Amino acid sequence: MPNPAIQRPTQPSVGRLGLVAPTARADLDRLGWNTDAHVVLLWSLSRAPDADSALRAMVRIADALQGDWAELSALLVTDTSLRGRLFAVLGSSLALGDHLVAHPHSWRLLQGDVTLPSRAELLDDFDRLAAELCSTAGTAAASHVLQTHYRDRILVLAALDVAPTVENEPVLPFVTVGEHLSDLADAALGAALVVATRTVCGDDPGPRLAVIAMGKCGARELNYVSDVDIIFVAEAADSVSTRVAGEMMRFAGETFFEVDAALRPEGKAGQLVRTLESHVAYYQRWAKTWEFQALLKARAAVGDPELGEQYIAALMPMVWTACDREDFVPDVQAMRRRVEELVPAGVKSRELKLGKGGLRDVEFAVQLLQLVHGRNDDSLHVASTVDALAALGFHGYIGRDDAANLTASYEFLRLLEHRLQLQRLKRTHLLPEEGDDETWRWLARAAHIRPDGQHDALGVLREDLKRQNMRVSRLHAKLFYQPLLEAGPHFGPRLTTAAAERQLAALGYEGPQSALTHLAALTTATGRRGTVQQVLLPTLLDWLSDTPDPDAGLLAYRRISEELTDQRWFLSTLRDESAVAKRLMRVLGTSAYVPDLLMRAPEVIQQYADGPHGPKLLEVEPDTVFRALVASAGRHPDPVRAIAAARTLRRRELARVASADLLGLLPVIDVCKALTSVWVAVLQAALEVVIRANSQTDGPLARIAVIGMGRLGGGELGYGSDADVMFVCEPVEGAAADESAAVRWAISVAEQVRTLLGQPSSDPPLEVDAGLRPEGRNGSLVRTLASYEQYYAQWAQPWEIQALLRAHRVAGDLELGERFLLMIDRTRYPADGVSPDTVREIRRIKARVDAERLPRGADPNTHTKLGRGGLADVEWTVQLLQLRYAHKVPTLHNTSTLEALDAIEAAQLIEGDEADTLRQAWLTATRARNALVLVRGKPTDQLPGPGRQLNAVASAAGWPDGDGGAFLDNYLRVTRRAKTVVRKVFGE
Repeated sequence: MPNPAIQRPTQPSVGRLGLVAPTARADLDRLGWNTDAHVVLLWSLSRAPDADSALRAMVRIADALQGDWAELSALLVTDTSLRGRLFAVLGSSLALGDHLVAHPHSWRLLQGDVTLPSRAELLDDFDRLAAELCSTAGTAAASHVLQTHYRDRILVLAALDVAPTVENEPVLPFVTVGEHLSDLADAALGAALVVATRTVCGDDPGPRLAVIAMGKCGARELNYVSDVDIIFVAEAADSVSTRVAGEMMRFAGETFFEVDAALRPEGKAGQLVRTLESHVAYYQRWAKTWEFQALLKARAAVGDPELGEQYIAALMPMVWTACDREDFVPDVQAMRRRVEELVPAGVKSRELKLGKGGLRDVEFAVQLLQLVHGRNDDSLHVASTVDALAALGFHGYIGRDDAANLTASYEFLRLLEHRLQLQRLKRTHLLPEEGDDETWRWLARAAHIRPDGQHDALGVLREDLKRQNMRVSRLHAKLFYQPLLEAGPHFGPRLTTAAAERQLAALGYEGPQSALTHLAALTTATGRRGTVQQVLLPTLLDWLSDTPDPDAGLLAYRRISEELTDQRWFLSTLRDESAVAKRLMRVLGTSAYVPDLLMRAPEVIQQYADGPHGPKLLEVEPDTVFRALVASAGRHPDPVRAIAAARTLRRRELARVASADLLGLLPVIDVCKALTSVWVAVLQAALEVVIRANSQTDGPLARIAVIGMGRLGGGELGYGSDADVMFVCEPVEGAAADESAAVRWAISVAEQVRTLLGQPSSDPPLEVDAGLRPEGRNGSLVRTLASYEQYYAQWAQPWEIQALLRAHRVAGDLELGERFLLMIDRTRYPADGVSPDTVREIRRIKARVDAERLPRGADPNTHTKLGRGGLADVEWTVQLLQLRYAHKVPTLHNTSTLEALDAIEAAQLIEGDEADTLRQAWLTATRARNALVLVRGKPTDQLPGPGRQLNAVASAAGWPDGDGGAFLDNYLRVTRRAKTVVRKVFGE
């Protein structure tokens, strides 16, 4: 009788085994695994990443083995290693399960003491097999046999890679997996070369041809499924070599994996095979920065070893001087942007490779540091990312802890990438979709992730992934910049001053010595400030390096930091609100106009934060600013103090508007309206305070209205615009003074307004220009309404009529201003239209302006105001059409250029899309003109030539990626089309 004291294993339920498929119990019965003797085997099956998939594959394998199944089934009960490897690989890879079903006896490869062959053994094995097959079978048969052989080797590697261990440590380190996959790829390429040579050359030895591995294969860090990047170099680039290379790629692609030769000189458009001399000539004369970056991982893989080594020896020295190339920095920045743009928005959060904090962030950063410092340090001449991180850390180019942490994150992400690719042996970098918890659980188990005290394996995986992505993102910036904060004689030997300067120069800083000085000043500040700067600066410098002028941005940041030394909120805000810090760096690295404003109006920086409905910069309405500015000035009886108060609020508003503009938050029309509104508020505040200061006890002697002219009247001011105005007055009824005394009093008031506003200041100037008044600068500064009426009725010149088209009341006595507008309507919009003589005169004046007004040395194609198709061209064209047709089209009674264009289009006064052509030119030139002021800090109308400043203007104008060349091409194209319309309207 059995001893009841002995506990025998009992058959577990399928649910406890993690088997949820409806056929699970029947499948176990088919396999004969329904006895107590199979309990240990079943518990081992339950530990497979996907127990149902493993069980289904075992049933199919049993069917394929038929009479041989009993041997495998018995061994699985007794052989722990075989059981663990087989179940792990079947639960991890559907594709390898299919391979075992098709070749069921391959399970024997997983039995016993399984080891990985060396690279030399793999090369000999594949070459021998390829040669034998070429002698005894056709190409098709060779392909099938070699494919099976290749998959068998993948099966062995995968089984060792995914097999469970007691300590949850991998049997194979990640580095070993990548190296073996690369060695296996080399062997496959070698076999393909043997077959190709036999196919093309028969029994002849064939050409001297070397195959250079690039990318991950070249670095011996290949994935399970990757394109294998190669370059061919031949002793003679003849038709035979080309045919062999082409046949090799075809055979390898059909048999093993996709082979990509697009990294060769001139890419897919270039010759497939080149001589060594041709390669050298290309890289010396034509190669781009990214091509030298790609060469970092070049390795002679198979083919003629001597020729391969000659290639490496000839080209690698060029790699280590690439950072001295003139276009190195812009190329690097463009590459970084291009990587970010490659990721479709819908999958960005699932991308292991190209997403934020993904594999490419690590690889790009490491390769850039290698290129920067490799010229002076041979220890960085390594291809593997992991080896390069170790070398960078060991020699002080990055912190050793940072190198270790980044390596751990990189290997974790690569592990997930391997598991995802193993499942179907398909190339992928995408994590499972959100909500697909079953696939996420499989991935966690395949990656040997176990539950902790708070989360199941799925929860642990998600938390780990989030932490690793955040760590890579954080270290990506720190990798470049933290060592710079500890460079130089004041900080010890971590990174020499020369190395720090090289690194800053490669990251876009044209004055690396000055940059290091700024960094030292910021980080050596006493107490909390220096500590916080040490934390902030790596990320701030990273953001600055993506701006058009990081040198100026760093200097501006230092000045603002020193100005706000006593303001604890400043550094705390940058530390706690990354949106504020990132936007501030964008502004400082683009504009010379805004930093000075921010130093005197630092509270605007707090508006960079996000509010409930977007950035707080957009929460301020121009009307609110207008009322606040006028009220603030009105509190001071002293005109000087009142104007100072008005300047303070104007400064704040200019900083807000310019910041929102640079950050792409405000359309150009809203920018112009906001700038006009603040100018009008300043005029209103100044006029009120001066009138109050000059009034007698019984009140002012005259009513005064300010008429805006030009862009002020049109509500379209730019950053560099003056305020073109006219003053009109009318004696106050019942005042003791006569009309002449009232006019003299009004003139005194107007002169004081102009003088007070025109006082020198560190703020952008407040120039009030009354040059458009009757008789120009020789005429009276202020006239009565009757005087204006008499003048325009008798003496108005065509240019004055044209100027009145943009006249609009803006400040002072609005009722008087409205009567002025009604009076001039008879002049600018006469009932029968302006005379043909006036139109001819306007055309004559325009021709003269085109010929004489352009400043000496200016480029007529890129002068935003007076150049071809620029602002003056568009505005004169609109005004000519207003003069000709306003008496028939009431909607043309409008001072705004854009609104008048809308009316012109609606009335079909010009053909087709010509109105839109003029509109786009006006908007393009206005953006460019505003951007010029924002970048240079002072009014200017001439676009610069190609270079950093043009890139800055493009960035400030909202052009994608700040591409100055594309921005300029677009500007020239738009204005050229507009000039065609201008010439047509003016009858040129």
